[in-house]
Amino acid sequence: MQRGRALGAHRRFGVGASGGAVHAAASGAASAACHTKQPTCSLMGLLARSVVGEISGSALWGVVLFSFVLLLQRLGSGKLFELLVRAAAPASTIGYLLLLALPAVLTFTIPIGVLVGTLIALSRMSSDGEITGLRAVGAPSRTLLKPVVACAIPGLAATAICSLWLTPLSIRETYAVVNRLAASQVTAEVRPRVFEEQFPDTILYVADVVPGPVVRWRGVFLADLRSPEARSTGGQPKGELPRITLAREAIAVTEPARQRIQLSLIEGSTHEVGKDPVEYYHSRFPRGQQALVASRPEEIRARAYSEMDTKTLWAEARHSIDARIELNQRLALPVACLALALLAVPLGVSSRKGSRSSAIVLTAALAFLYYTGLISLIGLARQGALTVEAAVWMPNGVLGILAGIFIGTMERPAERDWLEGAAQRTRLWWGAACRLWQKEVAAVRNGRRMRPPVAPLILDSYVLSSFLFYLLVLLGSFVLMTHVFTFFELLSDIIRNRIPMTRVLTYHVFLTPKLIYDTAPVSVLAAVLVTFGIMSRHNEVTAFKACGVSLHRLAMPVLGASALLSLALFAFDHYYVVKANRVQHAIRNEIKGRPVQTYLRPDRKWIVGRGPHIYYYKYFDQAEGLMVGVSVYELDWESFRLRKHIWAERARWSEGLRTWILENGWVREMQGVREQRFELFQATTFPELDEPPGYFLKEVKQDEQMNFRELAAYIEELRQSGFDTTRLRVQYFEKFATPLFALVMALISVPFAFLAGPRGAMAGVGVSFGIAIAYWAVSKLFEQVGNLNQLPAAAAAFSPDAIFALAGLYLMGRMRT
Repeated sequence: MQRGRALGAHRRFGVGASGGAVHAAASGAASAACHTKQPTCSLMGLLARSVVGEISGSALWGVVLFSFVLLLQRLGSGKLFELLVRAAAPASTIGYLLLLALPAVLTFTIPIGVLVGTLIALSRMSSDGEITGLRAVGAPSRTLLKPVVACAIPGLAATAICSLWLTPLSIRETYAVVNRLAASQVTAEVRPRVFEEQFPDTILYVADVVPGPVVRWRGVFLADLRSPEARSTGGQPKGELPRITLAREAIAVTEPARQRIQLSLIEGSTHEVGKDPVEYYHSRFPRGQQALVASRPEEIRARAYSEMDTKTLWAEARHSIDARIELNQRLALPVACLALALLAVPLGVSSRKGSRSSAIVLTAALAFLYYTGLISLIGLARQGALTVEAAVWMPNGVLGILAGIFIGTMERPAERDWLEGAAQRTRLWWGAACRLWQKEVAAVRNGRRMRPPVAPLILDSYVLSSFLFYLLVLLGSFVLMTHVFTFFELLSDIIRNRIPMTRVLTYHVFLTPKLIYDTAPVSVLAAVLVTFGIMSRHNEVTAFKACGVSLHRLAMPVLGASALLSLALFAFDHYYVVKANRVQHAIRNEIKGRPVQTYLRPDRKWIVGRGPHIYYYKYFDQAEGLMVGVSVYELDWESFRLRKHIWAERARWSEGLRTWILENGWVREMQGVREQRFELFQATTFPELDEPPGYFLKEVKQDEQMNFRELAAYIEELRQSGFDTTRLRVQYFEKFATPLFALVMALISVPFAFLAGPRGAMAGVGVSFGIAIAYWAVSKLFEQVGNLNQLPAAAAAFSPDAIFALAGLYLMGRMRT
C-alpha cells in the first residue's frame, strides 16, 4: 500500500525518465541494503548518471533561455542590422557576427545555467521524496555532490574557454568585421530631402531618389564649403560664401574601392559670389561630371584590455590596475560555476516542494547578489581600499564558505528550513489569490452576480493561474538577470567616472520599465511552454481531451491573456515607459561620461524653409532671435534653378512684424544665369521669410522618449524643415506593432508546447526559441530596410507580426485537437 502511494505521488509530480531512474536507483539501493551485504557501487553509479543527465538537461535549458534574453539586449539597438543592410552583407556575415556575440554572453550564462540546472534537478528529487529515500538507505545527501561536481567541471571548462580565449578573440574579430563593413557601405541610395554631411567640405541635398540598377537623383543641390583659395580658378578671387551647384537630375554611380560617388549632372548650373558682392559668377551646362568623395569611417575600437589576449594581458597586469582587474575577472568567473553549483546542492535539497519556477527565481537572486557584490568590491579596489585579487575573488570565497556551511548542516534533522518557509509563504499568498478568483467565478455560476457574455470556466482559471504565475516568475527573473548583465557592462564607466552607487541604483530603477516592456514577449513564450509542457507531462491535457475539451479551447485563456497583455504593453509604453526612458538615458550619459545632452542641434546650418527656400547661416542665437551670416536661396522646384539669392550680415526676428529684419546685405534675382536685379540694403524685410526662430532649432528627441502622439507631431515638424524622418516613421508604426509581439509569441509557442506531449516542455523549447530568434532577427531586418526607405514604414513595422502570426495560426490549425 505504501509503495502504491509513493508511485502515485511520483506520477502526480510528473517525474520524467531521469527522475524515474533516480527513483529506481533509490529503490534498488533499498532492496540491496535489505538482502545483501555487498557494496551498492553499481546502483550509486546509476544514481550518479541519472542525476548528471537531469542536471545537464535543465542546465542546457537555462543556458539557452538566459543567453537568448541577454542576446536580445546586447543586439537590440539594431545598429548591427543597419550596418549589414547598408553594406549589403551576405547572410554568412550576419550569422558570423551573431556567432561572435555568443562567447561574451556564455561567460555569464553557463555558470547561471549550471546553477539553475542543479536547483531544478535537486528540488524535483526533494519534492518527489527521493532525497528521503536516499537517506533511508543510509546514503547521505552529500552523495549528490559527486554528480553535481561532475556537471560543474565541464561548465567551468567551457566558461574558462569562453572567458580566457573566445571572448577576446570574438571582440577583436567583431570590430574587424564591423570596420570592414563600414568602409564598404558608401552607396548612392542617399536619403531624399535631407542635407547629407557625409562628404567632406560638401553639403548634398536631393529632392528625390529613383532606385534601380542605375540610381537617379532628381533635384540636386550641392554646396562646396572649401576655402575661397581652394575654389579660386583662373586668378579670380572668390568670396566666403559656398559655391552652389544645382541640377535637375543626376545619375549616381558608386565606386566603393575609391570611397566615392561619380555624378553625371543633367541640366545643371553653378552660382558663386566673388570677393566683392557685386561680382557674381554663373555658369550653365547641359551635362557635367562631379565626384563626391566620402570620408573614411572612423575605426571602431573595443574597450581597453577587453580585446587583449590573456597572455598579453598577464604581462600588462603588472603595470595597470585595469588590466589586473580584467585578468582576474577572466579567471574568477569560471570558478564561480563550481561555487554556485556547490551552493545549489543544500538549497535544492532543502526545497521540499521545489519547482522549475522557484529554481529560476532563486537563480536570478543568487546571480544578482554575486555580480552586485563583485562590482561593488571592484569599485573599492579601484579606490585602493582593497587589493584587486581580494576584490575579484572574494565573492567566490563567500559562495564557497556558504556552500560548506550549508552542506555541513544538510543532514541535521532539526535544521530550520528557511528556504522552505519563504516558499511556503509565497504559496500561501498565491493560493489565497487563486481562492479569491475561484470564489468570484463561483459567485457568477450561482447567479449571485450578473453573468458576463462569456463566463470563465474552472479550467480557464486553472490554466490562467498557472500561466500568470510562470509569466510573473520568468519576467522577474529576466529583468533581474538583464540588470546584472547591464550592471557588469557599465562597470568600467561607473568606476572611471566615480558614479555613486545611489545614482547607479536610480538608473536601474528607471531602466526597469523598458526591460519589462522588452522582455514581456519572451516571458510569454517561456510561460506558455512551461505551462502546457507541465500539463502534458502530467497527462492533464489528455484528461481534458477525454472530457471533450479541445486544445484550442484549452489555449483560449492564454491567448486572451496575451492579447490583454499586448494592450497593457501599449498603454504602459504610452504613459510610463517613455517618461522613464528620458530619465534613464540622461543618467546613462552621465555614467558614460558624456556631456549632459539638451538634444538641440545649433550646429545644423542648412535648413529647408516652409516655402521654396533653403537657409544657410554661420551662427544662430535662439534666445535673441538672431542669425549671423545668413544666406537664403529661393529655388524653382520644377526646374530646380535658382531664382533669388539673399545675403545679410545679420537677421533679427521681429515678433510684431512676424518676419525677419535683414541688415547690411544684398539681394540678387535671376532668370536662368541672367541677373535681373541686384540691390544693396541697410535694413529690409521679405514677407515670404516668415519662419520663426524656433523653426531653425529643432529638438532632437529619441523615439523611445515619445509616445505615438508626440512622435507624430515631431515627425511632421522635422519633415517641414527637410530633416530625414524615415527612421522615425518606422518607429511610429513600431509603437503599435511591438506590443503585438506578446500575442504572436503565444500563437507560436502554443502548438509546440502541445506537440511536446508527455515529454514535457523541453522538447519544444529548442524549436520555439529558434522561431523566436528568427522573429526577432526578421523584425530587426525589416526595421532597417524600412529605415533605408526600401519598404513603406507601415509594411516594415507590421510585416514580421503578420508573417509569424499567420505561421502560428497555421500551426494551431494543424494541431490534433
